[in-house]
Amino acid sequence: MGFGINFAPLVPAYVLWAALALAVVLVALLAFVRSRGWAVRALALAMMVLALANPSFTREDREPLSSVVAVVVDKSPSQNFGDRIKQAETARAMLAERLGRIPGLDVRFVEAGEADGETDGTRLFSALNASLADVPPDRVAGAIMLTDGRVHDVPAEIAALGFNAPVHALITGARNERDRRVVLVTTPRFGIVGQSQTIVYRVEDQGAPPSPAEVTIRRDGEVLDRRRVTPGNTVNAQIPIPHAGPNIVEIEAAPLDGELTPVNNRAVVSIDGVRDKLRVLLVSGEPHAGERTWRNLLKSDASVDLVHFTILRPPEKQDGTPINELSLIAFPTRELFQQKIKDFHLIIFDRYARQGVLPIIYFDNIARYVREGGAVLIAAGPDYASQTSLWRTPLEQILPAEPSGRTVEMPFHAQLSEPGKRHPVTRGLAGSDTNPPHWSRWFRLVDTRSANGTTVIDGPDKKPLLVLSREGEGRVGLLLSDHIWLWARGFEGGGPHLDLMRRLSHWLMKQPDLEEEALRLIVRGRDLLIERQTMADSVSEVTLTLPSGVTRSVTLAAGDPGLWRGSIRATELGLWRATDGKLNALVNVGPPNPREFAEVTSTTEALGPFAAATGGDARRLADTSGAVALPRIVAMRSSDTYRGDDWIGLKMRDASVVRGIGVLPMFAGLLGLLLLVGALAATWMREGR
Repeated sequence: MGFGINFAPLVPAYVLWAALALAVVLVALLAFVRSRGWAVRALALAMMVLALANPSFTREDREPLSSVVAVVVDKSPSQNFGDRIKQAETARAMLAERLGRIPGLDVRFVEAGEADGETDGTRLFSALNASLADVPPDRVAGAIMLTDGRVHDVPAEIAALGFNAPVHALITGARNERDRRVVLVTTPRFGIVGQSQTIVYRVEDQGAPPSPAEVTIRRDGEVLDRRRVTPGNTVNAQIPIPHAGPNIVEIEAAPLDGELTPVNNRAVVSIDGVRDKLRVLLVSGEPHAGERTWRNLLKSDASVDLVHFTILRPPEKQDGTPINELSLIAFPTRELFQQKIKDFHLIIFDRYARQGVLPIIYFDNIARYVREGGAVLIAAGPDYASQTSLWRTPLEQILPAEPSGRTVEMPFHAQLSEPGKRHPVTRGLAGSDTNPPHWSRWFRLVDTRSANGTTVIDGPDKKPLLVLSREGEGRVGLLLSDHIWLWARGFEGGGPHLDLMRRLSHWLMKQPDLEEEALRLIVRGRDLLIERQTMADSVSEVTLTLPSGVTRSVTLAAGDPGLWRGSIRATELGLWRATDGKLNALVNVGPPNPREFAEVTSTTEALGPFAAATGGDARRLADTSGAVALPRIVAMRSSDTYRGDDWIGLKMRDASVVRGIGVLPMFAGLLGLLLLVGALAATWMREGR
């Protein structure tokens, strides 16, 4: 309960102040001339001015409010090292008991820092602010944090805390912890396929004298290098980039004797491989209606550097025109097929037949180019069934289907074969889900005797139309019709020519997402998706290895044709591994090198300065024997320091809420009338003497 006096003037403020000034002047004059009864007159004037000010007595009924203390318990992954969790839980129980004995104190326990696959680092102050969001600052008695000290959202200024009360940090862990870690100094994000990138790193030993460490460098699980390095020294590592897409590089140091954990002995770098340009050589033979279909597709792709030659003047068409009068460019056969053939990622022959332009030895070069990792696509027409067919060259060794010498001329719908429904080049092509497919007919097919590769699209009577094969390190595609241009021209509604041709060319150039057999790990929010691409009818169970080393088995379920999927909650940050016994996959969840595992030794230094600035303290929980020694909790009203050798303090508050108000005007009613009349009567009586 509280009492006070309030004023509610009956006149404007300037009138009230003018009346007060006039009364003061009159009283001063009366006192100066020593007029009799001046004191009584002064009292009467004061009563009149006071009446104009309209004072009133107020009485407030107040209910005291409890002070609030927040206890933030660190549940981050680094708390799992050593006895930290046990120490924190013991201290939590002791705090609950001791704080519960302090009258007028409301205790709030908050758990923070749990790994969610998205947040990088331990964020205890964010959790503290969220837990006190509904508490006025004048009710906060302080905060106590149970943590290993590795907190990554410590405010730069105390004002950002939002309240004026002490913050205490009770640090789990031991003083003599030792650990080894790999620190990345310089890491590239991108690399040109076929070139190398440089990673700069160093090994650091904490809590132990430096000793040489053996470092293993892997790329996509393959060991690239092993070396011994001295902790503290920076080291350069040259990493070749062999393929497009993520190239996951691991730098792992051998464990340190007695170290806290080996989890941060490994650093991960994901380098995205990009091709400078996909160089494609397109050789067009006999002119035909769809001659520009391949050219238009490849020219529309900004990532493709196209070299296109059309055989407009074969050797048999010699008409005696002098060379200096021809406007045609000579076909640089020697330069393209002998000197620079390995510069191309793909060679396309569009209705090309042996015309004497390319010597036989160059076809040998092309076959060798494929076996060594190159790619060839034959877009065949009637030429493939003729005596001048490319089959009748050394390319016979790598081509997947032998022509029978006949050409089928009839309308038909191209249809996906059973393997084609699973193959990533043709799976899910727009319009393929109906029978017949929802695309236009073709009218010509080159008949073949056998197909050694994988037939992904059938023609009439299930004859091969598109055949894919692997030869050595390279790949070959054989399209046994020259009527794909009907789709491009929109005949009978057209067809998915762009999608098919783009997928086909990218498969030939070994794009990773078009592999027939692949195991992939994909991070989607807080979930980890396991995807197995296969041409088989079933898949094996997948074994996952978490960043902490724990293994889990996941059974995949059939999805789209050729795809099997499973998912698991991504509960840990870091590098996840998957294997089904044949294929391996890697993916990094969260940042490449989580701050949570960058430094894992417990410390008072991270929170010490901030806690001291609030009047609080940062001290270790465990004594020299390893037992939890919780300091005394002292309730204090006001102080600059809330810590001592064996105690920590909380700032108890005097906050309250008003439940009722009573008001009694001094000059209202009979009381006011009596005061004014009494003052005037006293003046009259003094004047009457």
